[in-house]
Amino acid sequence: MVNPGGVPSRPDMSYDRSVMRGRLDGKVTLVTGASRGIGRATALAFARQGAAVVVNYSKAHEQAQRLVDDIQKAGAQAVAIRADVASRTEVRAMVEGTLARWGRIDVLVNNAGILHRGNILTLAEENLDEMIAVNLKGMIHCAQAVAPHMMKRRYGKIVNIASIAALGTTMADTTPYAAVKASIVALTKRFALELGPHGINVNAICPGFIRTDMTSVGTPQELDARVLSMAGRAMLGRVGAPEDVAAAALFLASDEASFITAQVLTVDGGRMDFLSHSG
Repeated sequence: MVNPGGVPSRPDMSYDRSVMRGRLDGKVTLVTGASRGIGRATALAFARQGAAVVVNYSKAHEQAQRLVDDIQKAGAQAVAIRADVASRTEVRAMVEGTLARWGRIDVLVNNAGILHRGNILTLAEENLDEMIAVNLKGMIHCAQAVAPHMMKRRYGKIVNIASIAALGTTMADTTPYAAVKASIVALTKRFALELGPHGINVNAICPGFIRTDMTSVGTPQELDARVLSMAGRAMLGRVGAPEDVAAAALFLASDEASFITAQVLTVDGGRMDFLSHSG
């Protein structure tokens, strides 16, 4: 299927959802940065599969509440909780609030993240500090707050959203971002090692170019040119949608992935623009 702009479009995914319903029945899930983009799509996917969803947000209260309303209208349970994941105190309050409401957290998706463009010479220190605080320390704060409760129940799924930038793509002006995301990949494997004996699976997803608010910057003409360029770097000849990543997160959060941990799943359409073949 090709859209009018010449870029192959995402395949139709309007399958009968009743066939897949219930993969997360009875599970309590926490998705950070869930008011838009990949986080929103993940929250919706989880809710459709029977999960109660905590929609975490930092600033976009109206968007988060609209998502909660949509989930509730569809017959699932959801609540919006504000917390800046860069703040350990706010994260702990969010987790305690979730435990007070539902008694447990079965699945944590560390999705909250920001992108500041720059290279080794141009990125401002305050921008680097913010990416470390939100993207990296935010993931650590959430895992530290949730893991002890999962350990008590000897059950839990943690899914960290990284980026193929962590694996070494040739995208310009993403060097500091790539370094922070690479740290997430490394810590995913360490957390899996440390939490595995307690029945907790920890995995990461590395999305490629996904059309979200974060990537849809510039004029419409600039965005069209960027999409065409990024589609040309993928074997499938298209860019991704948030639902593509959400589907992978749903699999890793489900018991179908009970024997999968310490893994990094790339969701990038078969990107070919990597820096080197070295390990």
